[in-house]
Amino acid sequence: MEGLFQIPPDLSAEAVQRPFGAASRAELLAEFFGDLEVAPADAWKALYRLLLWTDRSTGLAHCYESDKSQPGRRWYARTMAFHAWVADQLGVPPRLLGDHIDWMFGQALLRLSVREQHQRAERAAAAAIQRSQFGGVELPEPGFDPELRDIFQQFVDAVGGRDTPEHALLAATEAVAALAAAENKRKNLLGEGFEDALAEVMRRLPGGSPEVVESRKLLHELPGFREPPYGEKPRRVDLGIVTSGGRRRVLVSAKWSVRADREEQFGVDFDSYARMEASGAAFDFVLVTNEFDGARLKSACQRRTLARPLFDAVVHVCPDALIAAYGDTARGAAAELPDLIASRRILSLSDWLQTL
Repeated sequence: MEGLFQIPPDLSAEAVQRPFGAASRAELLAEFFGDLEVAPADAWKALYRLLLWTDRSTGLAHCYESDKSQPGRRWYARTMAFHAWVADQLGVPPRLLGDHIDWMFGQALLRLSVREQHQRAERAAAAAIQRSQFGGVELPEPGFDPELRDIFQQFVDAVGGRDTPEHALLAATEAVAALAAAENKRKNLLGEGFEDALAEVMRRLPGGSPEVVESRKLLHELPGFREPPYGEKPRRVDLGIVTSGGRRRVLVSAKWSVRADREEQFGVDFDSYARMEASGAAFDFVLVTNEFDGARLKSACQRRTLARPLFDAVVHVCPDALIAAYGDTARGAAAELPDLIASRRILSLSDWLQTL
C-alpha cells in the first residue's frame, strides 16, 4: 500500500504513528509555548489550557468524578462554580471555555485523524481488492455501524435532510467511533502529559530553570541515588529536579488526580527512594496534583513515614480554584482546606515554583 499516504511536512512520522506518545507530546509542548517564558503566577493557566477538559456528560470543565457531578448532585453546583471561575480567570465567556482548554488532547486528536486517514485509505484499497471477488453482492462498507447510522439518519430526517448521501453517514459514524475510542487515551495524556507539561513549565521559568528537570527518569540516574539490588526493578520518578549545584534534589509525584490505589503507592515509592539514597543527604518528596477531593488532599498533608511528613510539600495546581468550587458548601475535610492553604501545608503551584 506504499504511496497511498504522505505525512504532512510539519509532523514527524513517530508523532503520527503515536499521536499520544512522548515524541508527539514534546512537539506539541514546543508548539504551545514557542519561545515564551512562563512566570510562576501563570503556570496554572498554562496547565489548564493544556490539560483541563470538558466533561461530555455535563458540558462543564471537569474537576471531580463524572458520576458524582451530574445534575441534582452536590458536585454539579460545585463544578458550575469551578467552570465559571476558570472562564473568568482566563477571560473568556463561560459558554466558550471549552474552546480555550484541552489543547493538548485536541491537537493529539488531529494527529490521530491523520493516522486514521492513512489506515482508512489502506483498508479501503485492501477491501476493494477483496470485495471485487463477490461481484455485485451488496456488502456493508468497512467501518459501517448500523446502529450509529440509524441514529444519525433519525436526526437528518428530523431536519429534512432525507437525501443525505450514504457515504456522508458512513463518515459520520466513523468519526464518532474514532472519538469514542480516543477518549480512552485521555488517561495516558493526563498521566505522562501532566509530567511533561510540568517539566516544560519549569524549563521556561524566568531567570533559568533548575540544572536538571527530567520526567520519568530512572531513580539511579539522578545524583546521589544508587542502582537497585540485582533482581529488583528500577524505579522511575514522575519528575526529578536538581537545583543549587546539585545540593537540592526534589522527587515529584505528579498526579492530576489522586485515587485510593495511588495513595498507597506514595508510601511505597518513598520507601524505595529512601533505600536507594546513597549520598547521605536529604531529598524532598513532593506531591503535585489537581485533586479536588478535600479528604484526599487532607490525607496527603497528614501522611507520615519514619517520624516525618511523607510529603515535604503538597502542591495544588490552583488552590484558588478549590476555594471557588467549594464556596460555602465545604463540609468535613473540605472545610479544613482554607486553613491548610493559609498555613502553606497546601502550596499553590505558583508559590512552589518560586522555591525552585
